[in-house]
Amino acid sequence: MTRAAASPSRLEDVRVVELPCHARSDGAVVVAEAAAEVPFAMARLFTLRAPQGAERGNHAHRLCSQFMICVHGVVDVAVDDGTTRRTFVLDRGDRALLVPPMIWTTVIFKEAQSVVAVLCDRPYEAADYLSDYGVFSRLRRGDSA
Repeated sequence: MTRAAASPSRLEDVRVVELPCHARSDGAVVVAEAAAEVPFAMARLFTLRAPQGAERGNHAHRLCSQFMICVHGVVDVAVDDGTTRRTFVLDRGDRALLVPPMIWTTVIFKEAQSVVAVLCDRPYEAADYLSDYGVFSRLRRGDSA
């Protein structure tokens, strides 16, 4: 199924979001509110857990934005706009990563049993996934796929 891609995001559109952390002697609460820290209404939430060294993702979305929070452990998130690649470290529950559509994303698990929560602005749509880097690259260049 061919769908029009959203206007391509740039790597500069990927950004770290510091979440409010309310710490006390008996623990802490981290908050991510729509319209404050999360720039969209959530349509879906899923979690990723994998063994150390595993890579998940390895795809882009045509239309879906993602807001990633590593709630346990440490992950690297490698992002790529077809021209430039950058890696972000998520190692605290009060740091999130906003990944807009049309950014190739790979999550690398640096510690065993790390857990990443991902909030999305769209429900699951199989046609939204770009799992072939060649197709992704052609779309980024404006070629049809």
